[in-house]
Amino acid sequence: MTLSRRRFLSLASASCLIAPAAQAFQWQGTALGAHARIILDHPNAEQITQRALAEITRLEDIFSLYRVDSEITRLNTQGHLNAPSFELLECLSTARYTHRLTEGRFDPTVQPLWRVLADAYVAGRPADVAAIAAARARIGFDQVIFDSTAVELSAGQQLTLNGIAQGYIADRVALLMRAEGVKDVLIDTGEILAMGAPDGHAAWPVTIVGEAQARALTGRALATSAPYGTILDAAGEIGHILDPRSGAALETDIRQVSVSAQSAALADAVSTGLCSARDGDEARRLLRNVNGVFLESVQTAADAA
Repeated sequence: MTLSRRRFLSLASASCLIAPAAQAFQWQGTALGAHARIILDHPNAEQITQRALAEITRLEDIFSLYRVDSEITRLNTQGHLNAPSFELLECLSTARYTHRLTEGRFDPTVQPLWRVLADAYVAGRPADVAAIAAARARIGFDQVIFDSTAVELSAGQQLTLNGIAQGYIADRVALLMRAEGVKDVLIDTGEILAMGAPDGHAAWPVTIVGEAQARALTGRALATSAPYGTILDAAGEIGHILDPRSGAALETDIRQVSVSAQSAALADAVSTGLCSARDGDEARRLLRNVNGVFLESVQTAADAA
């Protein structure tokens, strides 16, 4: 069986649960292989949603690791990509900002290491020690060079934007909705972005998995990551989110982290990066002086027990 990175993430994600809005148009499907939903309050909701779905398809042609001609696949295959799309460059810029904000804990160049571990897990064998060492040596997002003319990877590097692209797609769908005059919509592409509110409410009620109390979300995005939701080794020590600084399994007490921000891409990337924090105190330290990005929830091993 071939098990993709996105399939792992869709199984492992501690995605937020959304209370359905009465008398609003709802669409459910997939985005980058994960469950997705749009809840929209607008007279032309169905037609607008169809345009949003076309936008999701277009963005998958940029970010999907499993489309043979996507921009990210061509970049990983060739090591460079000429004339990258605006969307890829914008996503890479947010990724670089998050890489620095999290002190290297968010790093898209972890893909070769993830691939070695995932392939071994699916084959039912231990990962090759030499292959792990080679993959670890390729990690380093600071070595990736990009501008409007090209994206260049260092030798042997590959990227995954799966820890940010779901949120980025939500941002782009929200941009389309605003252009269509939509004021009240909830977009869930694995990460959640809320605009306005359902009829009769001041905000969208959203519940983080593991919490009983719903939160009121409007004009912001909320992303949740769970580092050990899926395990990549027989011993149960390696989760699907790795520590790019050490190139090894996480050494953390964190089992789930939720982050809110104006941008779903930023919330998505930061929540992924904070999974490599040692504990909740370190996660809070990393965000202490970051305007507009908030640590909403940290669940630890003790909470899960």
